[in-house]
Parts: sequence; structure tokens; C-alpha cells
Amino acid sequence: MSSYMGFVEARVVVEGLGGEVLYSIIGGIYDCVVNPEGWTGVMTRITEAVDAAYTTIALASTGDNRGRFAAHSPWDAEKMRVLQEDYDFDAIPGLRAAVDGDIDTPVATLSLMSEAELQQTPFFQNWAKPQGLREACVTKFVHTKDRIGLLGCTTRTSRGVITAEEQRFLASLSPHLRRASLIGDLLDQVRITANHYRQTLDYFAVPIVLTGADGAIVHANGAADRMFSEQGPILSRKGQLQAQNPVIARALLEAIASAASADDLLGSRGIGLPISARGQPPAVAYVLPLTEGTARASFRPACAAVFVSTTTSSSPPPEAILTTLFDLTPAEARILLRIGSGLSASESALSLGIGENTLKTHLNRIFAKTGTKRQADLVKLVSDIGMPLAAPGS
Repeated sequence: MSSYMGFVEARVVVEGLGGEVLYSIIGGIYDCVVNPEGWTGVMTRITEAVDAAYTTIALASTGDNRGRFAAHSPWDAEKMRVLQEDYDFDAIPGLRAAVDGDIDTPVATLSLMSEAELQQTPFFQNWAKPQGLREACVTKFVHTKDRIGLLGCTTRTSRGVITAEEQRFLASLSPHLRRASLIGDLLDQVRITANHYRQTLDYFAVPIVLTGADGAIVHANGAADRMFSEQGPILSRKGQLQAQNPVIARALLEAIASAASADDLLGSRGIGLPISARGQPPAVAYVLPLTEGTARASFRPACAAVFVSTTTSSSPPPEAILTTLFDLTPAEARILLRIGSGLSASESALSLGIGENTLKTHLNRIFAKTGTKRQADLVKLVSDIGMPLAAPGS
């Protein structure tokens, strides 16, 4: 029954005050979540809809007896200042009843007292009457353990009392104001946290790039932006993080995808990727997952952090690079380095102190993992990877 009555009341509001107006104002309320500058316009539209003089949104601490205006439609700025500074909840007729009353329930001043009683109050005599104002209607739309939110509309003496239909209209806005304020709180926390993290990341001289699971760049610190503008050692292409070498570019994206899924293999495939092009100083990319928590929430949909080091000491051993790129065993990586440097199979076996049959067994596995067929392909593969790989003993 209550749901039906709510529907009937909504129909009355829509039909009486105009459905398009109501829906437009509700849409404007939610628009203000991402663009708070729009609140003045929304307050103005509410003012016009209920034929008020002005409309306010006031926020107050539950431990305080005063509110501050978060937004209001155009009105005399000095009068608004006096209203906030000189009058507390108990000094404004009807306001205490709204603060202590039920949420989403408009309270009109002249529903609590007669007009004669209202006109005898100091507030009316000193503040409302000189401005040609009559009464207010206040709706509490938020009441949490630490905050109260109030929507107030104040009318001029030239019009009648606030009607039941107008009160229903204001009540219909209250849940949307509440949702918008709570969403806005969450967004403000995220913005503050994200800004804090951005400032922190910008302090690092090391390039840091936060990416989505597909390598899409979500955030790059200042050092990373400079690296992109200098075209390396890693690049931004159509908003995606890329390495200049195709083999390493593929491994980088695989490592990022592993980070996104918290893959246990990340430790062997995502650490120490050589990303410098031929002729460039050594550079290494380290991929780390962004764990579920504040940092990840602040930069959604980022799920991986890529750190780029260009210090020589950070370059991993050549064997580690090859195990990372191709999932080789340490023994297979050592063989690939020998073959890739131009040694024959027998020379490589002798260098490593293993039999030629053992080397051939490893070599077949290397061919399968690297997608090659001949030793000459391995020579070209190692050459294409370039620095920081080096010939054994060099």
C-alpha cells in the first residue's frame, strides 16, 4: 500500500509541477556530482519551480548548532553571511524542527506556528521582513553520525503559503540529493587520494607508468612523460605502453597481463625486461601488480605499475633476461647465449662442460620456446634483442 501511495504522490508531483522540470532537476543534481559548479544552477531551477525567493543547501556537523551553505541560488551575499554567522538553528523559526525531524520530510514554518507568531520573532523582524520574505520550507536529506544536510526554500511575502504539492515536490528531490552527496563524498575522497598519489609519484626521478590489464596507460608520472616525449626507451602509442623491440614489447604486455591477474608467473616473466633499443644505454622495465587497495582504487582501471630503470647496475644478467623473455631454464639460457654469439654446437657444449647430445636436447626445447628452427635463427634472435645481452666472457 505504501508503495502505491508513493507512486500516486509522485504522479501528483509530476503532473502538478511538470514532469520535465522534475526530471531535469534530478538529472542536474547528479550532474553536480562530477561538476560541483553546477549547484547554483540547480538551486536556481528549484527556486523557480516552487516560486521561492531563493534556495539553499546547508551542511552542518551533528555536534554543531549552525550550518554553512554549500550552495544557494543568487541572493544578497552580505545577507547570506549574516544569516550563517548571526543565527543558529534555534534562532531561525522552524529550523530546529526540521533538523530533529524525519529525513525526506519537508517542514514549512507556517505549518508549525501562526503567521502572527512568526512575525513577532526577532529573526523575522530583523532579517526576513526587511527583505520582503515570508516563510521557509526545510527538508533534511542527509543525517549521518557526523553530518546533517538541509535543503531550504524561502518565499516572498507576495505569494501564499507553501503548498502541500510544493512540499511533495521538494520531498521527491531529497533522496536524489542524498545519493548525490554520498557519491560526491566518495568521489572527493578518491580525488584527494589520487591527487596525493600523483604528487607522490611525480617526486620520483624514475619513470613510473600505471597501466590497465591490456597495457593502456592510466597514469604516467613526470619522468615517464619526459621519456615518452623523448621517444624511449619505452613509448606511448595510441595510449598503450610499448617497447621498441617487438619481442620485448610482447613480453612486456604479457607481464602486465600477469600482474593484472596476480599470476604467480609474474615473478619469472615480469621482472628485468630489457627495453633499450640498439645503441641506447641499458634500460630495464620492472612490472609489479597494484594490489587491491587505496592506490589501485584511486587509479582504476590501473592494475600494474611499470618502473623503468636506466642505471647500469640495474641490468639483470643475460641469462635472467632470456629466461624472462622465453621461459627458458637457466641451462637453456646459457646455451642460447653461446649459440647466439656464433659458437657452434660442439663449441658451446665444450664451453659449458656438457655432452653434445645433452646440448641437442636443450637446443630442441629452445627452438620450440623461441619459435625458431635453426641455429642461424638463434643468432639473429640474440642480435635483435641487443643490449644488455653480451657475448660470454665479454
